[in-house]
Amino acid sequence: LWHISDDLKRFKAITSEHTVVMGTKTYESLPFKPLPKRKNIVITRNRNLHVEGCTMANSIEEIVTKYATSEDEIFVIGGANIYEQFLPFASKLYITWVYKDFEGDVFFPNIDESIWEISEKSDILHDEKSDLDYAFFTYLKQ
Repeated sequence: LWHISDDLKRFKAITSEHTVVMGTKTYESLPFKPLPKRKNIVITRNRNLHVEGCTMANSIEEIVTKYATSEDEIFVIGGANIYEQFLPFASKLYITWVYKDFEGDVFFPNIDESIWEISEKSDILHDEKSDLDYAFFTYLKQ
């Protein structure tokens, strides 16, 4: 829906040298496949699907039991259904709030403020190229 250069740079800086987990639609939408300098895990119900350069998984439980215990941070990067399924397992959220309403049919789940607390937030920033205001937030589970 938008292209904010600083958001992409932040994403790259935070996720580089880590594992990123995504559904097949998110993987297919990537401009560079697989994402460089990251272990890419694609979750799919199709047990016959194999994507070169990626680790395949068939369930959230498989990711949680195989990878979550052995790594500092694993980054879930979409889509909406994957976010929703992983949210109960998450302890930290890196969110970019873009201050504009967009038409869309896929959304990140609501962030329940009784569970999540803002630990860091940037000033409101402005992207000249897209003419969008945005801010970076980090939430921690209480």
